[in-house]
Amino acid sequence: MRMKRRCSPVPERVSNTAQRVLDDHFHEECGVFGVFHPGEDVANLTYFGLYSLQHRGQESAGIAVSDGTQIRTRKEMGLVSQVFDQDDIDALRGHIAIGHTRYSTTGSPRLPNAQPMQFVHPRLGPVMVAHNGNLVNAHRLRGELARDGASFETTSDTEVLGSLLARTQGDSLAEVLGAALPRAEGAYCLLFLTRDSLVAARDPLGIRPLCLGRFGDLDAPGGSGYVIASETCALDVIGASFICEIEPGEIVTVDAQGMRSTRIPHTATRRAMCSFEFIYFARPDSVMMGESLYEARRAMGRELARESPADGDIVITLPDSGTPAAIGFAEESGVAFAEGMIKSRYITRTFIQPTQRLRESGIRLKFNPMRHVLAGKRVVLVDDSIVRGTTSRRIIDELRRAGAREVHMRIASPPIAWPCFMGIDIASRRELIAAEHSEAEIGAMLGADSLRYLSIGGLRRAMGQPDGDGFCFACFTGTYPVAVPEHLEADKLALEIPVGTAG
Repeated sequence: MRMKRRCSPVPERVSNTAQRVLDDHFHEECGVFGVFHPGEDVANLTYFGLYSLQHRGQESAGIAVSDGTQIRTRKEMGLVSQVFDQDDIDALRGHIAIGHTRYSTTGSPRLPNAQPMQFVHPRLGPVMVAHNGNLVNAHRLRGELARDGASFETTSDTEVLGSLLARTQGDSLAEVLGAALPRAEGAYCLLFLTRDSLVAARDPLGIRPLCLGRFGDLDAPGGSGYVIASETCALDVIGASFICEIEPGEIVTVDAQGMRSTRIPHTATRRAMCSFEFIYFARPDSVMMGESLYEARRAMGRELARESPADGDIVITLPDSGTPAAIGFAEESGVAFAEGMIKSRYITRTFIQPTQRLRESGIRLKFNPMRHVLAGKRVVLVDDSIVRGTTSRRIIDELRRAGAREVHMRIASPPIAWPCFMGIDIASRRELIAAEHSEAEIGAMLGADSLRYLSIGGLRRAMGQPDGDGFCFACFTGTYPVAVPEHLEADKLALEIPVGTAG
């Protein structure tokens, strides 16, 4: 008999801290994926859909499946490939499924906070929910619900939302969402699984992405099945065709009667898609707002080369996220693109706390400089962003050790000076190197011969929105699309309410 393996428990917060040593990027909360496809193995489809969204969250994964009568769930800490094996997938029988990959922002990285989560509605019965985003008023809502008799087992804003929905009257889930979601403030892309339906909802500002696809002939009435996912790359991997983006403020229901759409009442008319979806979060092979993200990132590199040219012999990148921008910079500047750093394709998240000496070696474990490419060269290093500056400083040191004569750093986004409260793991301005230092000061701190950032105007042009309409640039400007409570401005971790307390 084959022994069933299970992932080891993950210590709260320690894993995130350790990972930051080796990865100086913003991290987003999660990816969501859902399928309604009678007659098909939806658990297997959901596994591959989540696999393609693994970049959006690496701390836990889960799948819930309904066969019309019973809902079965499997979730655990770890990567998708660690959480599920074939026996798990075979046990998740049904024709409707939702899945989730998580990176914690509100709520610690521990199993009770893993998703999908369940709540029970008095009329609709058990409902599973998967959430991408952050509710900025979760603390206040939790206090109100606790005073109304609610109890909580997790530190996640998703449980707060589930508790709110469980106390909202309605004959259908779409009706319940229409009544409850106007009370939720912030970012949310939500997938729900009932015994007989798949339901999705996107916040009125459209801060996080969500798209709708279909299997079979798009022109055939009813089609043969629907899929909803955070990114179009997840549709591609399972052979589904893209239909459209789910609109901000839209609620989509898929069941045996087909697909239909309603609106969250009193929704905003403006959009505020997170600009970092275009810069870094989403996979470059995804499409958002009608734009290829690969081409948008290449355009960012071209704009950067026009604004801030550099005298160099080669253009390199810190693979892989900065590669499209580096290619665009090289094309526009006429300086040859070269592979100056090789990234190990087999490094995944580690939950082991390294010593200081091993922290320094960790960069070499993940990125190894190509000495024969770099020696004696004036190097233009293009990356997508700088958050804390820890990785950038060590990379520049490694380039110089490899023989680079000069290192000119070019960043394909503006300076990040403000934290995000809509689903990005930055707790306060204290963590952001650009919050208190000028471009010249940052360049000196990193040890670069020069440092330049892309302007917000250049970023807007690259994203195909010269006036900036439709995007959130709060991490660059400090102007948020929703009001941010004072306790969040002091420390975003204030949302992590201890279990058993409220208010």
